[in-house]
Amino acid sequence: MKQQSIPRIATKILIPQIMIFGLYVHFHGDYGPGGGFQAGVILAAAVVLHTLIFGLEETQRAVPLRAVVVLAALGVLTYAGTGVAGMLMGGEFLNYNVLAHDPIHGQHRGIIWVELGVILTVFGVMVSLFYAFVGRGRQSA
Repeated sequence: MKQQSIPRIATKILIPQIMIFGLYVHFHGDYGPGGGFQAGVILAAAVVLHTLIFGLEETQRAVPLRAVVVLAALGVLTYAGTGVAGMLMGGEFLNYNVLAHDPIHGQHRGIIWVELGVILTVFGVMVSLFYAFVGRGRQSA
């Protein structure tokens, strides 16, 4: 059986908790401090911690750059798509009132979709930048 160091074991315990906290910050953003941007940075911090302990190659196997770029693009499309959906339903760009049967529910629905777009975009961009800076000078396959 392979011996594992204390930092590796601690990281395996901490990363899921960091990710759950990021999701908490995201979903609690409607009622208090937080939201998509903060949550995206917290989730990206979990990837940074993984890289510091396990190395870039292992992290990129777990969270490939291609997937990160797709998430960033999907986030932008989700954000913009929410605005366009409002326009198609008779409102202005990012006017959430028309997204449900009444304005209150429309606001909730719109914010959830916009914040989902923000968290995906921020996570994708932060991890992409991190990979770019950490991988400088290395040969890519």
